[in-house]
Amino acid sequence: MKIAIVVAEFNQKITSRMYDVALETAKKLDLDVIHTSHVPGIFDMPLIIDKLLQKNDVDAVVTLGAIIKGQTKHDEVIAHSTARNIAKLSIKHQKPVSLGISGPGMAERQAYARIRPVSENAVNAVFKLHNEIKEIEK
Repeated sequence: MKIAIVVAEFNQKITSRMYDVALETAKKLDLDVIHTSHVPGIFDMPLIIDKLLQKNDVDAVVTLGAIIKGQTKHDEVIAHSTARNIAKLSIKHQKPVSLGISGPGMAERQAYARIRPVSENAVNAVFKLHNEIKEIEK
């Protein structure tokens, strides 16, 4: 299985570690990471995801990002909008796209605590969904 990973640069101290865990998990599952894209923030992911899903050699896309609560509800707006757009792209292209984005509404310490579980789950999700789709298509 060939996957692409899209990583948000915003909160890079967290997302770079998420990326390392995702690579480690992909290796354990014998997944081939054929492309990695770095985008400014999670809101910028859908365009790149759309382009990646159009490629015949990409079976799935893993997203990685962290949304830390600020003084307004901006984190919630960004999270909801991005999640909705990611889900629409997965359905449009009939390929798995994971939501490896922690938040909204979390503090920085919570983001650090979620690095491993969110990253591992994001990779595991596309692996399981891809296999389930292949089983249904038989």
